[in-house]
Amino acid sequence: MDLKQLEYFVRVAELGSFTRAAGVLNIAQPALSRQVRLLEVELRQNLLLRNGRGVTTTEAGKLLLEHGRGILHQVERAREDLGRVRGALAGRVALGLPPSIAKMMTVPLTRAFRKRLPNAALSISEGLTISMQEGLLTGRLDIALLYHPAPSPDLETLPLMDEELLLIGPRPPKGKTAAEAISLKDVSTLPLVIPSRPNAIRMVVEAEMAAIGCKPEISLEIDGVAAILDLVADGAGYAILPKYSLAMSSRPEAYQARPIGQPPLVGRLALATAAGRTTTMTQQAMIELIQQVASDIFGAPAPAA
Repeated sequence: MDLKQLEYFVRVAELGSFTRAAGVLNIAQPALSRQVRLLEVELRQNLLLRNGRGVTTTEAGKLLLEHGRGILHQVERAREDLGRVRGALAGRVALGLPPSIAKMMTVPLTRAFRKRLPNAALSISEGLTISMQEGLLTGRLDIALLYHPAPSPDLETLPLMDEELLLIGPRPPKGKTAAEAISLKDVSTLPLVIPSRPNAIRMVVEAEMAAIGCKPEISLEIDGVAAILDLVADGAGYAILPKYSLAMSSRPEAYQARPIGQPPLVGRLALATAAGRTTTMTQQAMIELIQQVASDIFGAPAPAA
């Protein structure tokens, strides 16, 4: 059984589409289809049912998918063990980070990774929680930092840290208004520039406001921290973001960040992996590095699970 064909089959089965799998694997779709078909011929089994919407696995395909994940994981573990013979872990880790966290963590995390795992490869991409969650499920990402991940049998999550969410507005003229705390009820009367649903911070804002009998006044819906901050600076409204989000702006001094109280808003950040895939030793070492670097930068212990 050809390992490359097995990898191709697993990815097609997980994504339910030759087109999507070809994009993730960076291979032409006809070549991908041909390799999976050769695997079916070798095994004398139809593994996939092809239809206009994509593919689904046959009973034989479901069985091979379960075995295939284990086989590919064992191959990766073998590579790691051989790497340890040379004195270091090997393998590749694909990590997803929220934009505001990426701004703070990418350089120190990459530096720590090169020092501890010199024979391994690291890929870091930025994204919002929903897109990164999908990346975990499709295998595009191995590890991701997610805000308020919803409970799911498809994800394994580990709390990393809690961070206070602040009201971000344009800085007032000098000597005008101090950056005193503002109640959540008063925040609900302000025009907000906020990501569209199901953004994790958006859901926290709406849930906490609903708990005190109010709802947010949405001025604009836009995804992307940098774009939100640009609109706030232009006077379009206010944002609710972690304080580290200001690092996304080239002019952080143009904003005023105010604590939100009664009740405070808290963003919970969690480390997430796909439940259907066993974490390799290299990936586990990366998780430990993320915890260490987050503790060094943000100084906050992980919240209770």
